[in-house]
Amino acid sequence: MPSFWIKDVTIVNEGRQFVGSVCIEDGQIARVEEHPNAQPADASLYLLPGVVDEHVHFREPGLTHKADIESESRAAAAGGVTTVFDMPNCVPQTTSIEAWERKMQRAEDVCRVNYAFHFGATTSNANLFSRLDSHRIPAVKVFMGSSTGGMLVDREEALRRIFAESPLPLMAHCEDTSIIEENMQRVQAREGADPDVRFHPVIRSREACLRSSELACRLAEEYDAQLMVAHVTTAEELGMFGGGRIVAEACVPHLVFSDRDYASLGTRIKCNPAVKTLADREALRKALTTGQIHTIATDHAPHLLSEKQAGHAAKAPSGMPMVQFSLVAMLNLVDEGVLTLPRLVELMSHNPSRFFSLEGRGFIREGYHADLVMVRRTEPWTLTSEDVISKCGWSPLEGRSFGWRVENTFVNGKLAYDHALGVQDDVRGEAATFAPSRR
Repeated sequence: MPSFWIKDVTIVNEGRQFVGSVCIEDGQIARVEEHPNAQPADASLYLLPGVVDEHVHFREPGLTHKADIESESRAAAAGGVTTVFDMPNCVPQTTSIEAWERKMQRAEDVCRVNYAFHFGATTSNANLFSRLDSHRIPAVKVFMGSSTGGMLVDREEALRRIFAESPLPLMAHCEDTSIIEENMQRVQAREGADPDVRFHPVIRSREACLRSSELACRLAEEYDAQLMVAHVTTAEELGMFGGGRIVAEACVPHLVFSDRDYASLGTRIKCNPAVKTLADREALRKALTTGQIHTIATDHAPHLLSEKQAGHAAKAPSGMPMVQFSLVAMLNLVDEGVLTLPRLVELMSHNPSRFFSLEGRGFIREGYHADLVMVRRTEPWTLTSEDVISKCGWSPLEGRSFGWRVENTFVNGKLAYDHALGVQDDVRGEAATFAPSRR
């Protein structure tokens, strides 16, 4: 690869914002220069480390009518996301070493950005943990509340074995299944078999989240496990976090929407855990700057719009596409004063890299992979379905206006996306690697 410079641009990295230049050679950052007292060549452009999204569902294998690794990684590149960690609840589930290896082989052929795949815990596969490739698997994902077949692990005996024996960080989906089932029965008795979606946060309640998160944190402390509680949604849960080996992830839907949006968006914003109250959303936003939230991810989980519209609280599938517009959505929060641009970079790039011990990515540092995104502050533009690259063809953010756009995305020093040219078909990502012995 020929070397090239990105010159005289405002760089945002490691808590600072400064004018400088970056030299890229052989896919790596060869040099970072700071230009004190200089003015940027274009004041509307900012160079950030590429987003590391530790929480996506690219639906391959088995659910490729709605999404696949190729289509969703194209959307990621267009959104400034340069590294993704995919979840195990596909078909078949990524709960065997053979299934994980098949996904890795597929991604090598088609993935437009860097990739890794979480390994899924079940009630009976902890015996495989000693064989996991800790250099290439980011975490063991445990669904402590889920309707995803055999991946539900809610018996404390099985959970204890997972927390005790995992050689990798744990990432937990925390909702108490018994509470959810009781809530569903009560609401259905009053509202019918498929209640209106506005009852989704009543069914998938704050109590269900709180009880399960408390259990996960208690087990992590007992076994000295490194734990990320995924997609935290309630103000009460935030009191459990503040640093150390147990951290919280916030996801874009819960930072953007509240239960007031069910009236206009319906099942488009149905996800698990549920989008909750405006007060919860504001508490999550505040926690972005207090240290209680450690990372921002998307929980990108596409479904066809026809599937989303085929039911309500009981029958409509949960999840929404988010990876393409997560960065611009969060940049809107910067404009609203919710957090600073350096803090946004910390939450979306630096901290995911730190927590999972991601090697050579997530920072603008000499010797690191040149995973970079150029964003432009621009006149407001309104998102339509025609902008959507994800295979499902829609976004819950349609009709919203944004004051930023992704101008360029570089993956390992190669131009993977350009605003004028689109996603570049000849670029492929690499398998992410992680420092060993992370437990």
